[in-house]
Amino acid sequence: MDSKHKILIADDDVDMCTLLGKFLQKNDYDVKYAHKGNTAIEMLKEDTYDLCICDFRLGDMDGIELINNIKALNKNVKILMITGYSDIKVAVKVIKMGVYDYLTKPVLPDELLVSIKKALNSEINISTDVGNVKSNYKKNNSEYIVGTSKQSKELYKQIDLVAPTPYSVIIYGETGTGKESVARTIHERSKRADAAFVALDCGAISKELAGSELFGHEKGSFTGALYSKTGLFELANNGTLFLDEIGNLPYDTQTLLLRVVQEQKLKKIGGNTEIPIDVRIIVASNENLLDAVKAGRFREDLYHRFNQFGINLAPLRERDKDILLFANYFLDIANKELQKNIIGFDEEVLNSFNTYQWPGNLRELNNVIKRACLLSSGNFIESKSLPQEIVNNMQLSFSEDKKIEKKPKDISLRNAAAEAEMETIYNVLRKVEFNKTKAAKMLNIDRKTLYNKMKSYNLNKPGNDESE
Repeated sequence: MDSKHKILIADDDVDMCTLLGKFLQKNDYDVKYAHKGNTAIEMLKEDTYDLCICDFRLGDMDGIELINNIKALNKNVKILMITGYSDIKVAVKVIKMGVYDYLTKPVLPDELLVSIKKALNSEINISTDVGNVKSNYKKNNSEYIVGTSKQSKELYKQIDLVAPTPYSVIIYGETGTGKESVARTIHERSKRADAAFVALDCGAISKELAGSELFGHEKGSFTGALYSKTGLFELANNGTLFLDEIGNLPYDTQTLLLRVVQEQKLKKIGGNTEIPIDVRIIVASNENLLDAVKAGRFREDLYHRFNQFGINLAPLRERDKDILLFANYFLDIANKELQKNIIGFDEEVLNSFNTYQWPGNLRELNNVIKRACLLSSGNFIESKSLPQEIVNNMQLSFSEDKKIEKKPKDISLRNAAAEAEMETIYNVLRKVEFNKTKAAKMLNIDRKTLYNKMKSYNLNKPGNDESE
């Protein structure tokens, strides 16, 4: 049997030491205490420890001095820093010095345990470990990150609640918020996890081919049907079918879909044989489907079939506590893809990340990190590697033909977010000379969504009263 890992807790809070010590001892760790920095240093001289948990502010020295002393005595010991002062500047500094993780009080024992296990299992020297101010992101099989914000924690409560049930789910969220990843997570935590997960972007298929994609077709059933095709419902049998941007599905296809959902049977286009199916359906939309029902664009009976459970994904701008978490995760991926070892982000970049509105949400953040990682040659990503709109915090000026009045009353977070989105869309439209196909592609949204947003913000080409 392996010997116990030895942990030294350096904290001038006696109660904190006792609480953490008892918890870690129950989890089979050998724990010692030091209530002063000099005491911790003497203990490190006399014995070898696998990990040190240090308070940033001790009575006789601060965390920086303690870290330097610990590294001088044993450069391989892992260090976790705990403090009651949530200061990003301090976090950046101690991570650069080789601290494995930085946690703020009150520390949750289970979260600390995750950090300890990760630190002890890491074979990378802490002075070169990839990631700056690393939080304890957790991944499931679909690699959707469990954030630390209130919204993220609530999201996973809802996922855990609905995943084991047979209910259909509607996922609402802006473009890039991770709707498909959430759908995959629900599937992976369901009783259908061993069966297929099949996804379809309803905004990416033509009206003519929507029925064929979903239900399949027989050879010769229509012009161009040179062979029989198995539809996505059959491919997802006994598993989960995810229909993204369901509001873009043609109305006549919605009618066919309703029949399949109700009867759990389908006929291929041009076929006569009924095929029994058992499929759980998860749909997603960036618009409220009830509004689409009222506008006559979506069948009300189909909406009620799907609306057995609803999940709303918060945009990244409302989850500021998760931004650095996601940024480090995407940086890890980019480092592996590009075979780089960028440590993290400098302070100016972190400030830009926290003040930018992220209209493209997680997808935009991922793309920004990939681009910045490619352009960076040093150990840290600097602002010169970021898109200009992020560096300037979305303060791009409009041309004289399109000025936006910024009224004092429009200073709420909601209005600020809408203004940032409007400016982003308008600048992209100007860049592509109001070519809506190109603009939608650059913005990672479908044309229908772009049209709706242009209409909402009255973003017309200068000289035109209406959009195309």
